[in-house]
Amino acid sequence: MKSITLRMPEPETRFEDAVVLNAIERIVPTEVIDKVLDDTNRRESRKRGLPARICVLIAIGMSLFTEENIGKVLTKIVQGLRLAWLGRNYQQPTDGAICQARYRLGPKPLVELFHLICQPIATPQTPGAFLFGLRLKAIDGTLEDVPDTPANERAFGRLKGGRGPDAFPKVRGIYLIEVGTHVFLDAVFWACRRGEPAGGRRLLRSVGWGDLLMWDRNFHSYEMVKRTLATGAHFLGRVASNIILEPVEPLVDGSYLAYIYPSPKARRKHQGGILVRVIEYTIADPHRTGSGQTHRLITSLLDPERYPAQELACTYHERWEIETVIDEVDTHQRVYARPLRSQKPEGVIQELYGMLLAHYVIRVLMHEAALQAGLDPDRLSFINSLRIIRNAIPEFQQSAPEYIPLLYQRLLDDIARELLPPRRNRSYPRVVKRKMSKFKLKRPKHNDWPQPLEPFADSVVILSP
Repeated sequence: MKSITLRMPEPETRFEDAVVLNAIERIVPTEVIDKVLDDTNRRESRKRGLPARICVLIAIGMSLFTEENIGKVLTKIVQGLRLAWLGRNYQQPTDGAICQARYRLGPKPLVELFHLICQPIATPQTPGAFLFGLRLKAIDGTLEDVPDTPANERAFGRLKGGRGPDAFPKVRGIYLIEVGTHVFLDAVFWACRRGEPAGGRRLLRSVGWGDLLMWDRNFHSYEMVKRTLATGAHFLGRVASNIILEPVEPLVDGSYLAYIYPSPKARRKHQGGILVRVIEYTIADPHRTGSGQTHRLITSLLDPERYPAQELACTYHERWEIETVIDEVDTHQRVYARPLRSQKPEGVIQELYGMLLAHYVIRVLMHEAALQAGLDPDRLSFINSLRIIRNAIPEFQQSAPEYIPLLYQRLLDDIARELLPPRRNRSYPRVVKRKMSKFKLKRPKHNDWPQPLEPFADSVVILSP
């Protein structure tokens, strides 16, 4: 049995300079944070109570401790370190000072850090990460609510429906994930009225040789296919029923070859066509979503013997793992059904990339724990892993540096013990239980509602009979 020695700080070390999240240091190294701050010219020229490096950690911590206000987030980040500094004078900055430091930092360091840190992590031993030797990646998008401020509405816009404008401005996020590990590899954020297809094409910057990219029918276009092939990657995507795909050669497994064209005129003249393989299938089980409908996939994997249609059709449904990833962020990592916390657009972008970095940390630790235990990462609980990592942060800070490897191994063991039951063979309709409200819709006039003129007790008047 080993007993852990508490950390002892150097006599002349400033508290602010010693703040490190040792629990995630292997994934988000301090030297990488410092490099990003130097590259983006955000390193402070004088000593501050809130250095830029701590602001980066706060931006990540905001999505690890989402239920806490920003002051409490900083408290959680330095909680273990304060024990080592017991008896020394440390005055935590106010919430207002933390917010000012956040906006002084801006979003760029978080964006750069995300692109440096968030890389594919699946190995050949990761279940469900590869097909025919190709790394499975997927694209999808969603809308995130942001605080209802004039600045956010100008930057991101607000959707309107049959019952009036939406309650909150929204930012559109388009994501690229690694299917087998659920890690985010790239993202695009912009106004809610801008479409997803353009964002999908931009994410091709993070796709290349050895990848099999999957997308839904909303992302299909001739340009998407052309640009994907130019990266050296293969694709497997669903197409809408109005896309014309005339068979030019039937294949032995029931699929067929066809050309897609940039325009109807090009199709008539047979100009600029790209040869693809078309797989049509249906769902025979009447209790499954999509039963009886015809689904069409196109792919650049043209050889039916090397790439059987049945296996491709089944693998395509793994694309829905990206829905699970988005749910992990929106339902478990964040406070459910609440907008983001940032009142300004630059804070929103910073917060979103901090959220993706925090998710990456959780998923990397889950992947390492699963590989060590010989498990599929899908068997590990995301929400329990998040709780374990939260609790581990002060333990790592309190311990002497030589014990960090032992604590790290214990962290992985704890995560691996939180097993989910095997996935059930189930299907649910895409419906919501609560949709309408008996209350009137909030309008702009309600933002400046007249306030009381006097205390409540002075406004009570007793009426005579």
